[in-house]
Amino acid sequence: MLVHPQFNPVALQLGPVAIHWYGITYLVAFGLFLWLASKRAAQPQFAQAGWTRREVEDLLFWGVLGVVIGGRLGYVLFYKPGYYAANPLEVFAVWKGGMAFHGGLLGVIAAMALYARVKGRPFLQVMDLIAPAVPTGLASGRAGNFINGELWGRAADPALPWAMVFPQSGSLVPRHPSPIYQFLMEGLLLFVILWLYARKPRGPGQVAGLFLVGYGVFRFIAEFFREPDAFLMEFAARTGLSMGQWLCVPMLVIGAWLWWRGARRTAY
Repeated sequence: MLVHPQFNPVALQLGPVAIHWYGITYLVAFGLFLWLASKRAAQPQFAQAGWTRREVEDLLFWGVLGVVIGGRLGYVLFYKPGYYAANPLEVFAVWKGGMAFHGGLLGVIAAMALYARVKGRPFLQVMDLIAPAVPTGLASGRAGNFINGELWGRAADPALPWAMVFPQSGSLVPRHPSPIYQFLMEGLLLFVILWLYARKPRGPGQVAGLFLVGYGVFRFIAEFFREPDAFLMEFAARTGLSMGQWLCVPMLVIGAWLWWRGARRTAY
């Protein structure tokens, strides 16, 4: 079986300055978003609406704020509300870790809604523009998870060719390398699906709706192979699904509704 290489989390040390792999993956994610969203803005349906690269850069800035603030608040509210209610100052201790994708998604949606209002852009047009440019950033983040040896999977059959021991888990049990599963599904596969689908004009909200459905489905599947956080084990055992799976349910419902609604409207 394979063993996680236990990479040094510091990619480069320049005197007192340490450059971490996780920080590099964030920069890669932002760079890919800027490149891909700029290509989207140049497509006829968006170019005719007056979208420019400068606006894409503004979207990146607003989106980063949404990811950071929403991701942190989502972790606080969805995963450890009791702990942070008792230790409110810990909410700001982001260097100790604790970010949630679903919270980051809500943060981005809120940021894009505010951007659309300030700039006078249709909200669904903004979301349709950026949706295909998001999965590569998710893939980059999952690569960071794997490098850090975190979010390891559930126990796997030792005969599975890619079963992997994560020494960070405190055991030598072979596990599913769930960050790789998520890298492939929520990142690369979802990107290909969305990019191909969005090449043709679609109804308002259809591309964004497909993103929500696609991510919801792939994340729901991945959670069957991902080890729940220790403090959520009891919740998963009691409800039959992990917290991540429950949070995917409204994504699937809203995404399907957006797609259906957009299919009944004129494409742009």
